[in-house]
Amino acid sequence: MNLFQQLKRRLWLFLLVLGPATITAMADNDASGVVTYSIAGAKLGYPVLFALLLITILLGITQEMGIRLAMITRKGLGDLIRERWGIRISVFIFFCLIVANMGTIIVDLAAVKVTSSMLGLPEIPLIVGMIILIFFVLVKGNYKLTEKIMLGACFFYVVYIFSAFKANPDWNMAITNLFVPHGFPFTKRYLIDYLIISMGVLGTTVTPWGQFVISSLAYDKNTGAKKIKYAQLESYWGAFLTDFFSFFMIVATAATLFKYKIPLVSGTQAALAIQPFAGKLAGTLFALGILNAGFMGVVIVTLSTSYAFSEFFGLTGSLDSNFKKGQTFYLIFLGQLIIAALAVMMPFISLFHLAIATQVLNAMILPLIFYFLINLTGNPDVMGSFINSKFQKWFTIIATIIICIASLFTLASALF
Repeated sequence: MNLFQQLKRRLWLFLLVLGPATITAMADNDASGVVTYSIAGAKLGYPVLFALLLITILLGITQEMGIRLAMITRKGLGDLIRERWGIRISVFIFFCLIVANMGTIIVDLAAVKVTSSMLGLPEIPLIVGMIILIFFVLVKGNYKLTEKIMLGACFFYVVYIFSAFKANPDWNMAITNLFVPHGFPFTKRYLIDYLIISMGVLGTTVTPWGQFVISSLAYDKNTGAKKIKYAQLESYWGAFLTDFFSFFMIVATAATLFKYKIPLVSGTQAALAIQPFAGKLAGTLFALGILNAGFMGVVIVTLSTSYAFSEFFGLTGSLDSNFKKGQTFYLIFLGQLIIAALAVMMPFISLFHLAIATQVLNAMILPLIFYFLINLTGNPDVMGSFINSKFQKWFTIIATIIICIASLFTLASALF
């Protein structure tokens, strides 16, 4: 077999496993994620890109751990927590997860509502129609169909690249801030904002729900352990891809809103606010990107709750199961969408405040999820020879400690 044939074969094997890690990572760029990244760029400017780079590394490592766990054990993270730590721990974790997830789903659906209005689309019919269509496709379809739809949605994030270039940013500042934050006066107020908003960026990029859904999707895809190296490669590819687009979201708002000191209260406002500097087309594409991100987030985050509930309580939960067999799985999915739809109809729901609060809450829950993930993937009795490397082990442990400290500081800042 010559070199070309070997590369062709490896590419084909990679494409066969493509799906779970890419979809999970890209779903981190849901509407609440776009809001958070937009706020980060508008409030902090280019220096926040330094935090994004470190978060990308953490995302890649933890996603690889999650997908490796599912492929070796043939079980989801929720299943393993229930089996090894019991039902009480499972109930507590699920409660934390569903609170954070509902906040994220509401933000995603609220973004769909507001963005549809911006684009001249009817709000209520669009939301109702989207919920009915999503539920119908999931119940009547299967994992492969859902995967194709989600991968298709992933490629639409290219609109943010266009918006960033149209904003005429300082590319030298953007690139160099990935490695060393610089270029702006780091006052006490700025540093406090940097910590809190960086926690939001962390919470929207490395999500608690992502740790559950990646293992569940990998299980649904039924990829054999022989292809584990390609699945591991996909996990790092997915992490790079998601924050590649996040980079451009931050750059677009840093080059316009931060530069001209324009306050930001929502991601959809960002689409309008960048128009005077980047053009109407760039603003419209930014808005379309939010609409697509909202759709993707609604599907994947809602699915993660259904998967987690099924795994924590030992029920059937799979996109390949029919409605009768997986009734609880599908009804929990639908119930979340209905609650979120009712919530977004309330005029006092603030997309801005809910987005930041939800993502900070996600970041605070992460250490608990990481404890179980590190424990399971580092246990030879569970993983055999596929345990964590020393770098993976210590990087995630140190990251967990830093997140705990940052969480306490964020709470203190909010209270005092």
